Amino acid sequence: MKVILFGGTGMVGKGVLRQCLLDPGIESVLSIGRSSSAVSHPKLREVVRADMFDFNVNAGELEGFDTCFFCLGVSSVRMSEAEYTRLTYDLTMGWAHALARVNPAMRFLYVSGMGTGGKSMWARVKGRTENALLALFPEAVMIRLGALRPMHGERSKAPGGSVLLGVLSPFWPVLQWIWPSGVITTEELGRAMIFAARNGVPNRVLESADLAALGRRPAAK
Repeated sequence: MKVILFGGTGMVGKGVLRQCLLDPGIESVLSIGRSSSAVSHPKLREVVRADMFDFNVNAGELEGFDTCFFCLGVSSVRMSEAEYTRLTYDLTMGWAHALARVNPAMRFLYVSGMGTGGKSMWARVKGRTENALLALFPEAVMIRLGALRPMHGERSKAPGGSVLLGVLSPFWPVLQWIWPSGVITTEELGRAMIFAARNGVPNRVLESADLAALGRRPAAK
């Protein structure tokens, strides 16, 4: 499996990147983002683009990939709907169309969020993005992530995210015990997304409970 990963420097993307590099079934990873992940690995190649709205990439750079893990995302806190739409819908779909032109049959896994499709501003924008991706890629899968427990030093870039994670740190085991289907680790998320990309899933929208079940599957022997 050959993977293109967006957002490899964020909390979600770092966790997914780590699992991709550990998985012997993944041949290569192309990470595209605004800055380097600072990870060195024989399977990893990085493309750093200061302007992520520049979608003009040589087709040869994107050819031959069967999977995309799109982990880019921003918090909607203190953001207008227009700006959030630009950084969520417009950015995602710009890259999605660039990839679809070269790899129309690829599996495109988009990290969304629990509650997507609801009435709040962010949920409506995320819902539009999900629907557009599902229409564009026959093999698209939406990842509706709930609470994510960092396991290897992953840090949130959201406003106040690092402070919140610091406060929650001692309580993660209790939170997972109380809400096992809503709290998953970065390791479990990476394993769940890789499983869905490699094997396919009957439901094209994976809720938190689905991700927990996939991420906690016994390792194949």
